[in-house]
Amino acid sequence: MPIKQVIQSARVPVMIWTDDVDERSKQQLANIASLPFIHHHVAAMPDVHVGRGATIGSVIATHKAIIPAAVGVDIGCGMVACRLSLTANDLDEKLLRKVYGQISRDVPVGRAEHSSARALVDAAQLFEPRLTAMTQRHPQLLKKFRRFSTWINQMGTLGSGNHFIEVCLDEADQVWVMLHSGSRGIGSALASYFIELARQDMERQMAHLPDEDLAYFPEGSRHFNDYVEAVTWAQEYAMQNRRSMIDLVLAALVRHLPPFVVTSEVVNCHHNYVTVEHHYDADVFVTRKGAIRAREGDMGIIPGSMGARSYIVRGKGNPESFNSCAHGAGRRMSRTAAEKQFTKEDLIRQTEGVICRKDKNVIDEIPGAYKDIDVVMTNQTDLVEVIHTLKQLVCVKG
Repeated sequence: MPIKQVIQSARVPVMIWTDDVDERSKQQLANIASLPFIHHHVAAMPDVHVGRGATIGSVIATHKAIIPAAVGVDIGCGMVACRLSLTANDLDEKLLRKVYGQISRDVPVGRAEHSSARALVDAAQLFEPRLTAMTQRHPQLLKKFRRFSTWINQMGTLGSGNHFIEVCLDEADQVWVMLHSGSRGIGSALASYFIELARQDMERQMAHLPDEDLAYFPEGSRHFNDYVEAVTWAQEYAMQNRRSMIDLVLAALVRHLPPFVVTSEVVNCHHNYVTVEHHYDADVFVTRKGAIRAREGDMGIIPGSMGARSYIVRGKGNPESFNSCAHGAGRRMSRTAAEKQFTKEDLIRQTEGVICRKDKNVIDEIPGAYKDIDVVMTNQTDLVEVIHTLKQLVCVKG
C-alpha cells in the first residue's frame, strides 16, 4: 500500500508519498510551502531528496510566478524509451559488447560534442531564430557562458552525471532501448543566467525568502516573459536531443544486431520542467522538479539505478499529486558520500550482469547510493500502474 503523510506548514500543507524523507528535505518542502504564491499544497514524490533550493521529487503549483531554481539547471531533463522486435534469443555477450562500443563511439558523453558537419545540425537549426532573439536581448549569455555558441553540436549528446543510455529486456524478454538526458550545456547556461537574474531582482526588492534559491519571477516582472521563452526553448531542445540520440542508438544497434523494427510508441517525457495546467479550479504554473506527468493514460518512464530494474508506467491521474509521479529511485546519499563509502569492488558486485563502466570514476552512481526502486514503486501505486518492467543489459554512462 502507498504511504502518504501530510505535513501542515505555515501556509499550505505538504503531501509526501513516503516515510523515507530526511529532515533537510522536509525543511526545503516547508520553505516552498511558505511562499505566498503556492497553490493549494506542495506534493513530494516517493523518491524525494534534497536539491538546490527546491526539493528533488517535488511538484510545485504556483499562481502567476515561477521559481527558476525549482525548474533546475538541466531544463527539460527526462527519458525516452522504445521497444524493439528483438528478443533475448537475438543477443549474446559478444554482440552486446560490440553494441556498447558502438554507442560509446557514436554518442558523445560528458562534455564531448559532435562535429559541425553532422546531418542532425538541420534539426537543431529549427531552434536558431528564437535563440538569436534571446541573445540579442541578453548579450551577457554569450559573454558569460563559453559553450553557449556550440549548442548545435550538443544536439544528440548525452552529458554527464546520472545520464545514461541502456539496452534492456522486459518481463517478456523483449529488447528495449532507453536513455536519460536533457538540454545539455545550453540549457544549463540559460538556467544559471536566469536563476542569477531572479536573485538580483529579489535583492533589489529586498524580498525576504527562506532560501535565496527560491528567488522567483512574478508574472509581469521585467524578466518573466524572457524566462518563460527561454525555459520553453530549452524544454523543446531537450525533447529533440533525446529524439536525436535514440536515432543514433538505434543506428548503432543496426550495425551489430539482427534486423529489427520499433514495435512500441516511443515514450519521451520530461521530469525537470514547468508548464501551465489546470488544478483545483485554477490555471497555474506546475513545476515538476524530478517528477513526471501522470495524468490518466499518460505513459512514463521511471528508471532505477544502473544495477536495478526500471519501469514503463501508465498514469492514474491522481489530483493530489497534481497528476504526477516519481522520476526514478532518488538518491539516498550524496555523490561525495558514495565515493567515500563504496569501493570499485562494490561497484563490480552491484552491477553484475550489466555491461557498463566499473571504474572508480562512476562509484558516485553505484546502485547503493540510490533508494530501493521497488519501495518507490510500492509507495505510488495510487499514482501509476506498471506496464513493463525492464532490466538493463548494457549501460553507457555520461
